[in-house]
Amino acid sequence: MQIQTILNRVEKQKGFVYSKASFNKKGELEIEVRPRSNSRAICSGCGKKGSTYDHSSVRQFQFVPLWGIAVFLVYSMRRVNCKECGVTTERVPWACGKNQHTYSFRLFLATWAKRMSWKETATVFSTSWDSVYRAVQWVVHWGIAHRELSGIESIGIDEIQHRRGHHYLTLVYQLDQGYKRLLCVRKERTEASLSSFFNLLDADAIKGIKYACTDMWQA
Repeated sequence: MQIQTILNRVEKQKGFVYSKASFNKKGELEIEVRPRSNSRAICSGCGKKGSTYDHSSVRQFQFVPLWGIAVFLVYSMRRVNCKECGVTTERVPWACGKNQHTYSFRLFLATWAKRMSWKETATVFSTSWDSVYRAVQWVVHWGIAHRELSGIESIGIDEIQHRRGHHYLTLVYQLDQGYKRLLCVRKERTEASLSSFFNLLDADAIKGIKYACTDMWQA
């Protein structure tokens, strides 16, 4: 079975195909990506399709390692002649902006960063501590943007000291049976800290809360 077949099975890229795969001088696996025949580039600004203006230099995007081997997708980005945005770089489905890591690799790092220290995660997967940090940050921001806050019936409110001295965080959890998760983290342990959590909810979500559990200072 070829590596391209495996990649198409686990992560098919719409509008693109995996092409030649080879090892570079560092022993890393490079997999060339090319647009499908007659496919049109998508503007990174407005998301609409446009004609190709030209191509930029070849870029590497780090992918999830296979069998302990570092894997990179190699692609020459198209520049799009967009009617609304002018000439822009195309949008690709495996990465965003100038980031050199694929979405899959960032999720991979963030997942391992829950099991090991960030430094250890960086060492094991031949990347930097900063890359692990940015991967975790991206996953957290994605989760916040896509979280569902309806149907919450029970919440738990707690405080933790996050550094020496009187420096606290207010935490709010969902405590419904079979569905427990951290909903909100706010600085300090004040009424304003807790009130800011309820600002995230609409009126129906607030009315749906039946139970609250807390052992906070001056609860």
